[in-house]
Order: sequence, then structure tokens, then C-alpha cells
Amino acid sequence: MTALFADLESSAIREFHAARVAQRGWAVSGEDPESEGVWRWIAANHRCNILLWDEEDLARRTEAPDAEIVANKRAIDRCNQKRNDAIETIDEMLLARLAGITVAADAWHNSETAGSIIDRLSILSLKLFHMHAQSIRADASPTHRAACADKLARLARQADDLARCLDTLLAEAASGRAFFRVYRQFKMYNDPALNPRLRGGATRQH
Repeated sequence: MTALFADLESSAIREFHAARVAQRGWAVSGEDPESEGVWRWIAANHRCNILLWDEEDLARRTEAPDAEIVANKRAIDRCNQKRNDAIETIDEMLLARLAGITVAADAWHNSETAGSIIDRLSILSLKLFHMHAQSIRADASPTHRAACADKLARLARQADDLARCLDTLLAEAASGRAFFRVYRQFKMYNDPALNPRLRGGATRQH
């Protein structure tokens, strides 16, 4: 990793993700006092993904009252908005570091941003944590544990591949051989100015 992104090696990000997933209650404890700069937003993104995981599980309950499921769905919307805001801020901060880099005329345009890759690594850390728990469940059948162990190995390979992609993208961007842009999500469903249903509209616009 180049000096420009020496603090953002994928190994450090993965260690952070794994440690926070395993830290019970971290996601609801507030700001991470150890995180500053871009790491503050990496933490914010990770916190949203942890909260989303729990809300998604709760939203799929079949025995819960409708009002509780509605509350879960609205919490999911709020978390998703904050998650996407954090991804965009990560990208903005990384691109600010690249402001003085001359991009080669034949540079590779990466369609996935660095922030999006970090977000995917966050989600993979959750999958790895929960799949590992399933692979050692004492009350599950040997077949279930074996199937989950196989999935766990596949997830680990995916995380390794993705981590390598992040390191490569940042290194190539720092040398001017690759670039990415901030891609705004423009979530319309949360915005009363864009979602007619939130303004009391009865018809769908096409």
C-alpha cells in the first residue's frame, strides 16, 4: 500500500470489522472514540450494517404484531440511508487525498468505489461471524454444521478476494493508473420532495 493510503490497508479494515462485530453492544453504544477522519465513517458504515442485520432478522418474524414489523421496516430505511451516506463520505474523503494525483489518459475507471468495497467487507464480516456461529452450533445436526463450515470457507475466500481488490484499487489510484468517482445513491423513497406517497399522493408517477 502506498503512503497515501497507508492507514487503509484492507487487513486493518478487516480486523476492525471483525473486532466490532464480536463486541456485543458496540453498534448501539454511540460514537467510536478511537475513530477519526475517514475511520469515523468506516465505523459509522459498519455500525449501520450491524444494526441492519438485526433489524432485517426482526422484520422477518411471522409471529410479531404488524406494528412491530412496520417499526423494523422504518428502522431499516433509516439505517440504509445512513449507511449510504457513510459510503459516500468515505469516497469523498479518499478522493480528497487523490486530488493532487494526475490520472493517466488510459487509467482504469473502476465502476465500484472504494467506499462500496469497504461496505461489502463490512457485510462479509457479519456473514463470517454468524456463519461461524452456525458451524459450531451444539444443537444443530452434523449435516447443518458441515454445510455451514463449507459456506464459511467460501465466504472467507470472497473476503480475501475483495480485500485484494480494495488494496489494488487504492494503490493504482494513488499512482494515477486507476480512478473512481463518488456515485450518489439519491434515495428517493425517504425524500418527501421525491416520493409522492410521503406527500399524501395517491397515484404512482411514471
